[in-house]
Amino acid sequence: MRMRIAALEDDDAQREAIARLLVSGGHNCQCFQLATPLIAALRRETFDLLVLDWNLPDMSGLDVVTWAHKNLTPCPPILLLTSRSSEADVVAGLNGGADDYVVKPVQSGVLLARVNALLRRSYPDRATGGIETHGEYRFNLPAEQVTRDGEPVPLTAKEFGLALLMFRNVHRALSRGHILEAIWGRNPDLPTRTLDMHISRIRSKLELRPQNGYRLAPVYSYGYRLERLTEDAPEEAEE
Repeated sequence: MRMRIAALEDDDAQREAIARLLVSGGHNCQCFQLATPLIAALRRETFDLLVLDWNLPDMSGLDVVTWAHKNLTPCPPILLLTSRSSEADVVAGLNGGADDYVVKPVQSGVLLARVNALLRRSYPDRATGGIETHGEYRFNLPAEQVTRDGEPVPLTAKEFGLALLMFRNVHRALSRGHILEAIWGRNPDLPTRTLDMHISRIRSKLELRPQNGYRLAPVYSYGYRLERLTEDAPEEAEE
């Protein structure tokens, strides 16, 4: 699973080592030296996992855990990677909202395995191949084909990837940066409206409309969210 990970570590050498390890494992990694810039990024960007140090110059890593649970819906899984090794610290970290706790120093292979295990537990529907079913939609990953109620829906490769990303994250707001990076790669040189046009196309081709039980709508100044509606959910205008 190729995931977008934010790593918070104030030590330069350790921060670079974490980034190299996560990238070598097939993930995208954005690193932060201080907690304040990370929180600012979390307000405008989507990450699949947070890897946090505890002792930081501006605020505690545990304070970041608390902030994330209060302000991010849903909160991404959080791994505390810290030199604090006492039983009391481990208990405080896990009870404070961290999903895993790893004590430094740790072998790189072990850390990557813990990251991947946490991602698998947190995103069990993100298969690496085969068939995925989301309601009436069936995604054939190797063939990059999708059917709705058994009827094939013609999508380009980018449209297929975008549709699958949205269904894997139903009810979760995804930032424009996250979507662009996931579908077009890092730092894509694309016209501003490219993503909007692709969203419009999959909405139309897959009939993701409130009358069909779905809403694919923009999140103001952030990105997009796919919602599966209940029968009594209010219908709102779409862009």
